Amino acid sequence: MAKRNYLVEGGSGTGKSSVFRELRRRGYKAIDGDNELAYQGDPETGKRTEGVSSHEHHIWDVDRVREIAASKADEIAVFCGGSRNFNKFLDIFDKVIVLDVDTETLKQRLAGRTADDWGGNEAEKEKILRLHATKEGIPKGMVIDTARPLDEVVDAIVKCIEA
Repeated sequence: MAKRNYLVEGGSGTGKSSVFRELRRRGYKAIDGDNELAYQGDPETGKRTEGVSSHEHHIWDVDRVREIAASKADEIAVFCGGSRNFNKFLDIFDKVIVLDVDTETLKQRLAGRTADDWGGNEAEKEKILRLHATKEGIPKGMVIDTARPLDEVVDAIVKCIEA
């Protein structure tokens, strides 16, 4: 395993992508799970699903996650993004950090999404708000409120991972 591996998870609109970009800008080994590891597949088997594009089938390549985590090249690796099969690789992380935000801030963030983004149409916005209310599909971990400036959010994450 890398010397230390962390997962930054949270519901849609909580700031995972922004955190990823800022961590990378600060020089951390940050992995954009939604773009580097994700595909549509069965959360239990990992088998790719053809013609199915849904939140429930948004999973990460478990072998690739484990391969990156096993690298000794970096002191810290931070995996950012959401996955419906996180239970298949939670064991590799030293800590899970869960981003959360209040409902009004989430609504404001979703209002800015374009039609081709997840959450860019009314049905997806409703689903995101329902999932936010129930916390369904979110792992347990240290919760960080993201309804504040990005620098403050990332400072809190850095403090957590460098402790």
